[in-house]
Amino acid sequence: MIQDYLPISREDMERRGWDQCDFVYVSGDAYVDHPSFGTAIISRLLEARGYRVGIIPQPDWKDPDSINVLGRPRLAFLVSGGNMDSMVNHYSVSKKRRSQDAYTPGGEMGKRPDYATVVYGNLIRRTYPDVPVIIGGIEASLRRLGHYDYWSNRVKRSILLDSQADLISYGMGEHSIVEIADALDSGIDVKDITFIDGTVFKTKMLDSVYDYKMLPSYEEIRGDKRRYAESFYIQYSNTDPFSGKRLVEPYEKGYVVQNPPSKPLTTEEMDEVYALPYMRSYHPIYEEAGGIPAIREVKFSLISNRGCFGACSFCALTFHQGRIIQVRSHESLVEEAKLLTEEPDFKGYIHDVGGPTANFRFPACEKQLTKGACPHRQCLYPKPCRNLNADHTDYLLLLKKLRELPKVKKVFIRSGIRFDYLLADKSRQFLRELCQYHVSGQLKVAPEHVADAVLSRMGKPENKVYRQFVDEYNRMNQRLGLKQYLVPYLMSSHPGSTLKEAIELAEYLRDLGYMPEQVQDFYPTPSTISTCMYYTGLDPRTMEEVYVPTNPHEKAMQRALIQYRNPKNYELVWEALHRAGRTDLIGYDRKCLIRPRKPAAQTGDERNFRAGRKAAGGRHPSAPERNSAPKKKKTIRNVHKKVKK
Repeated sequence: MIQDYLPISREDMERRGWDQCDFVYVSGDAYVDHPSFGTAIISRLLEARGYRVGIIPQPDWKDPDSINVLGRPRLAFLVSGGNMDSMVNHYSVSKKRRSQDAYTPGGEMGKRPDYATVVYGNLIRRTYPDVPVIIGGIEASLRRLGHYDYWSNRVKRSILLDSQADLISYGMGEHSIVEIADALDSGIDVKDITFIDGTVFKTKMLDSVYDYKMLPSYEEIRGDKRRYAESFYIQYSNTDPFSGKRLVEPYEKGYVVQNPPSKPLTTEEMDEVYALPYMRSYHPIYEEAGGIPAIREVKFSLISNRGCFGACSFCALTFHQGRIIQVRSHESLVEEAKLLTEEPDFKGYIHDVGGPTANFRFPACEKQLTKGACPHRQCLYPKPCRNLNADHTDYLLLLKKLRELPKVKKVFIRSGIRFDYLLADKSRQFLRELCQYHVSGQLKVAPEHVADAVLSRMGKPENKVYRQFVDEYNRMNQRLGLKQYLVPYLMSSHPGSTLKEAIELAEYLRDLGYMPEQVQDFYPTPSTISTCMYYTGLDPRTMEEVYVPTNPHEKAMQRALIQYRNPKNYELVWEALHRAGRTDLIGYDRKCLIRPRKPAAQTGDERNFRAGRKAAGGRHPSAPERNSAPKKKKTIRNVHKKVKK
């Protein structure tokens, strides 16, 4: 096997002695040959199975010839929008165009189209109408059935239909893509590949489809929000590879069929994936443009696990990676860490050892390994399940091995921990070592909110759990003689959050003495419970009505309350407090969020006020004449003394 980047041009193919690729992978990202990038994993895995794979990174979708640079593939085109959904990549939650794309040379924006997977699929279909097209990646995975699309504010069809593709390989895709490749290589027509777990196909008849659950039709979910919520929850309840059923979604001219998810990777399979011969960087052609910004965050990090049984309502991991934890062995991670230490720009710091949730190194319970995750129960919410295996022993041993490697000065944990899982572990050894060895002065955690009414919609633990963690974290740092802090991630405008809950969050920040520099407004991305609530106003788990802040002005007020100290937010905070009947928080008391408006602000004529005050010798225009004798000047110190008294 040649240790080099995979071909991205005809010249690259010729150097390898190829006249044709078996697969051509079209990606919305620039080509980064690193195991944090889906394109690299899938293409290297196929290469290891003996297939010839070429890459077309970020083709010019306005030019049909851009899809032809590697010629016609022998077996199929593979298509991915990239490591992120292209719409999330392009737009903020306020639907404003972002200024940078971290997956493009130099961070330049505009090198991929909106709805990239759909655009690429149609581009290929026009040029090569008879070549199979297999779509995958996060964009295809989360849009595999009818779904609410926030950016167009409507329910869209399965991406399989809009892209004109033949198959979707959903989830992480290692098992399904190899099975698809072997089926195509054996001569099976792509239309007959209907039997592979982790795939979605289309059909006009259900004669050969068995043991399935019928979903509401696309016409129903497009026209009835309640039916949409019902359909979504059926899908959500069938995301497990052991218990998930085959799902059928009817359309006017046929059906879209989702096979059950692929089985989770074993530790041996995970080790194999991460031991493939990656170049571990971006392609040299991008050097002149400044490289690919996204590599900076992952170059000196280690992925130790996949999946997450936290199952937060606003997270799409349940649909994509699933709830069953899959891990790499210590040996695999140590070997990769040794590779990192040999990089010329390694400074002695491993930036992260984790995954979606860093401190998950086991499935939640032994049952999940054979029967899967419970379809209608969560492992940590509302309280940790009595069968939960909360144990950090293996993770601690792994971290210790990494710390002791030559050239390693420090091993950080930056991908986030579940503090409720940490507290469920009776031992506090992990908390001790976390504080002692793995925090760089600040630990980022994600309570997301403090109001229990909102936390319950988020699928997060009650606020008292977070408060317990804060207390224990602070006590542990005091015991160790360390000054380290917590940086909470907070979210505004999540379904269930009224101005009342937003003010409760602002009061918590006031008492904490902390104002976040950035605030994450809830972003309705495809295939999450929270997005379903946002669109339908119903919690699909209970079908209860949920208050949803959708008005841009109200969302701006909720966001401003989190940053109430910022003078730019004064008017929004003032309005929010009046609307919510909480004018008690406007005043000079230390418990108040803002001070009363100045007289000019009440009249709305600041310019006239200032002019009148100047004409009146500096006094308020409506005030009576005063003795013009000068008074003792108030110093800042005097004012502070008066306030203290």
